[in-house]
Amino acid sequence: MGTDMDGAIESRSADGRWQMEFDLLDFRPPRDYVAWDCLFGVRGTGDVERPLFPGRGLPDDVSEPVREHAHGDHQHSHTHLTWAEVCAVDWDEPLASRPAWYWTHCSDPEGEHLVRVTPTLREAAGKVYGGGLHLAPPEWPPGAEVHLNGAVYRPVVLTARMLAPPDEGCWAEVWSAMRDLAAERGDEHVRLIVWFG
Repeated sequence: MGTDMDGAIESRSADGRWQMEFDLLDFRPPRDYVAWDCLFGVRGTGDVERPLFPGRGLPDDVSEPVREHAHGDHQHSHTHLTWAEVCAVDWDEPLASRPAWYWTHCSDPEGEHLVRVTPTLREAAGKVYGGGLHLAPPEWPPGAEVHLNGAVYRPVVLTARMLAPPDEGCWAEVWSAMRDLAAERGDEHVRLIVWFG
């Protein structure tokens, strides 16, 4: 059984009240634990030490329709963020102080990629650096690289752009909707509220 995400985009009217503008499910967000870890600190592997918008709870002044949907026996990890905060994100800032355990940078004939660490890669690293032990990228020596099946693998410190690119997929659509609303209402008057269950 997995975790699902729900939420809404709200805007604040001239009288100061928040109103629901979009149901997050209208954007058909996939079950993307990697992006959720990066953005909200939910369902992570430990590779992200500093998620962008973790565990802030529901705002006190949330609109009634959102409050009704967000409360229940199985909803958890509520958080929220304004469009101004999204605009302030440095998508290339490291999300951790060390290389990732479960991700690596791969250079191969097809280009540059972020790929998952496999047991085969850990075994190959162990043969080169670890006396036969299976080694994850943080256990490789500084500057290390592993050559395997025509590709070169290097440790990588993850960034938000790698895990939840702001200009691709569902999140590009969410950010676009928020941007458009903010053009009318102001950056601090548009927010995303999410929760999981």
